[in-house]
Amino acid sequence: MNIVVIGLGSMGRRRIRLIKQYNDSYKIIGVDLNKERRIASESEFGIETIDSLEEAIKNNSLDSAIICTSPLSHSKLIKLCLENNLHVFTELNLVTDGYDENIQLAEEKNKVLFLSSTFLHRAEINQIKKLVKMQDERLNYNYHIGQYLPDWHPWENYKDFFVGDKRTNGCREIFAIELPWLIEVFGNVKDIIVRKSRISSLNIDYDDNYMVILEHESGHKGMLAVDIVSRKAVRNLEVFGENLYLSWDGSAEGLKMMDIEKRIEANILLYEKIDQLNQYSKFVVENAYYDEIVFFFNVISNNIEPIYDFEKDKIILDLIDRIEA
Repeated sequence: MNIVVIGLGSMGRRRIRLIKQYNDSYKIIGVDLNKERRIASESEFGIETIDSLEEAIKNNSLDSAIICTSPLSHSKLIKLCLENNLHVFTELNLVTDGYDENIQLAEEKNKVLFLSSTFLHRAEINQIKKLVKMQDERLNYNYHIGQYLPDWHPWENYKDFFVGDKRTNGCREIFAIELPWLIEVFGNVKDIIVRKSRISSLNIDYDDNYMVILEHESGHKGMLAVDIVSRKAVRNLEVFGENLYLSWDGSAEGLKMMDIEKRIEANILLYEKIDQLNQYSKFVVENAYYDEIVFFFNVISNNIEPIYDFEKDKIILDLIDRIEA
């Protein structure tokens, strides 16, 4: 397997590390306009890098592409890769630019068009889904996800990467990460109520906090709080009903369920080994990123259906548009 990784920032380097962990025999070509990033990736991973995707395609017999650039660049890159008969894995797009065209192109070329939704590969999410589906009753949930925007990439100004852009803003990214799994667990959204505003002094032109009530077709309902102002990074979930109480703090060891008879809350441990990097918060579990990469290669090799795709993402992005409107 010959792979081009486009974008050698933090996410691109993560994907390279995990690909090599999965199969070190795969040849990886890195593409980035930034010379320092290319040099760092060559040194860290021992890969070849280049500043032009067109040249990488021309000079190498490539099979697939991993797109890790900023979201607004994805559409054209996806199209170029598909036109050159590459399977495509792309990080979150956050906008539907080129969706219909690229979906059709992938079908015509008989190539995999794979969209990341990493939380669908989290062991905690799958366990929450299992426990929720076991219930006959309707459930409620409270879920708060927040982190101060300047803390997202402390090594660079938040105006210098995609969350500074209104179309791909920080709150929108959080919604795009969280809503796919919330809908997978609790069902399609029937109705929403939104309250939003700006309460920070951040130099942005979009709302920095949202409180959203979601009513699902299943009868479950939830209160989702999303913000980029919380000075403590938080991911706090409560799921509750007459016969179930779950809580999760976003960490690999933070999922808990109450034994109602004993009135004791106990951790649900799901990992034999937790893969985490020191530079990220406790919420960032590398296991799910690894499982997602493995799943992509399995989709290519075994012709299985992705658990998330561009058609599902169109629904999610439409819902986010309604929330932001």
